[in-house]
Amino acid sequence: MRKKGIMRWLLLLIVSLTLILAGCSGNKSGTTGGDEGGEASGGKPKDGGVLSIGLSANPKTLDPVKYTGIYESHIMKAVTDTLVVYNENLTDFVPSLAKKWEISDDMKVYTFTLRDDVYFQPGKFQNGRKMTAEDVKYSLERSAKESAMNRLKGVEKVEVTGEYEVKVYLEKPNAAFLAMLTDAGNAIVPKEEVEGWGDEFGSHLVGTGPFQLKSWQKDQEVQLVRHEKYWGEKPHLDGVTFKIIPDPNMMTNALRSGDIDIATDIKGQNRELVSKDPNLKLLSKPALSITYLDLNNQKGPTKDKRVREAIYKATNVEEIVKGVNQWGGAEVSYLPLPKGSWGYSKELEKLVPSYDPEEAKKLLEEAGYPNGFKTEIYVAESRVPYATIFQNQMKENLNIDVDIKVVDWGTYSDTVSKGNAPMNIGGWTWYPDPYFFLFQLFHSDQIGSLGNGKGYSNPKVDELLDRAVSETVDQNERAKLYQEALELIVKDVPRIELDNQEVTAGINKKVKGFDVSPDFSVQIVSPNGVNVWLEQ
Repeated sequence: MRKKGIMRWLLLLIVSLTLILAGCSGNKSGTTGGDEGGEASGGKPKDGGVLSIGLSANPKTLDPVKYTGIYESHIMKAVTDTLVVYNENLTDFVPSLAKKWEISDDMKVYTFTLRDDVYFQPGKFQNGRKMTAEDVKYSLERSAKESAMNRLKGVEKVEVTGEYEVKVYLEKPNAAFLAMLTDAGNAIVPKEEVEGWGDEFGSHLVGTGPFQLKSWQKDQEVQLVRHEKYWGEKPHLDGVTFKIIPDPNMMTNALRSGDIDIATDIKGQNRELVSKDPNLKLLSKPALSITYLDLNNQKGPTKDKRVREAIYKATNVEEIVKGVNQWGGAEVSYLPLPKGSWGYSKELEKLVPSYDPEEAKKLLEEAGYPNGFKTEIYVAESRVPYATIFQNQMKENLNIDVDIKVVDWGTYSDTVSKGNAPMNIGGWTWYPDPYFFLFQLFHSDQIGSLGNGKGYSNPKVDELLDRAVSETVDQNERAKLYQEALELIVKDVPRIELDNQEVTAGINKKVKGFDVSPDFSVQIVSPNGVNVWLEQ
């Protein structure tokens, strides 16, 4: 792609970069892993201490069925458990609250044998009782009916077949069901606390996890303390404190001064400051993360495919990605799947519209907009740098006036979900299974949710996405179906792909056993073997 006008916006970008917040992004560095704990990381693990973690966005709710942001799940994963979890490499599933499971031949019934030694944390409406199969039934059916992000779509019912056994019946086969169960949105919670607190449960989360909620000072910090009756390996830490630090420079300063031990989001020039500090370490690895620019497929000028294609051809994606990520940490994206997903196909990249402003002008004129038009783009503050370069490209190449609407996460989520954003820039991070990117973002059933707020609909794509989870569990066969769907999606030009991100964190070297995960999850204590500790 041709660079055009990047120097003109360089000063603006440097200023804008200081505004970058959380949102499914990471950065590149020469350091690619964390300490593994034990002898290899400085001796025998030590008990004690409170780990302090900086969050670059403010949680809205900790209710599993209501959360929409990855930063909320960081806290939830420390307080709650799911039936199964991914291993550290996200390649297979390991037991958590479920000791074992069986899948019926028709892939519609999953039978789980539960642990019988799990206790909830004490709360206002129960005193720390044992978890039973009834709690699993309640939690999963609640998620299936109420999840804001459809995180357990397709569950018909959950049947209790023993005090510690449940059968989950699916409406239709779903090869991605175990992956769905690993999501923090499908955590097991006690009915008494949910119904007792009502709408306030999201501020008083109770689960079975290694840490319990002690206090939440809105806009400041969330304090967790060790759950003494936790069923798994005893946490080395006495507690965890999540500090809300939206400003990236303040986040870096807090890490360097020792106010926090882990910074979950280090961007821009701050990466160099962290990597050069002898007391700190910058961790980075490729992430299952994409950044994209949605175009409304049902309203306004972008309802016309020709307009969408014109906008794509007038967008110098390389200029945007290099401008926003001047210090590394991302590469140009071509498909609506991260390259780390097993469904990705490099062959399909050739179908993506290439940068061609002159051809873009012809398409726009053909669609009836020879003089451009006025529109809006909705972004959270973290996406301002992307939007600023895009805004200038649209004005210069197509005479399209783009008004940037910078809104808080709640407003952004609500506006986009309801299809009221003419354009928006978002990020998506989930698991390696293409289901979590393609179904959630392109299936017509998801219209009205954050993933498909753009209103994309193609019956053939729906059919392929449904077949990919219902016909087989064979990964190679599923990949072929997803790639067929990808080809159709790319040709429909429902949005502009911007970049594939890396996940990056800065840590104090006294933190042992912590590493970044491709899905951006923050794991402090997990059944997959993680148990972070502090070198005193």
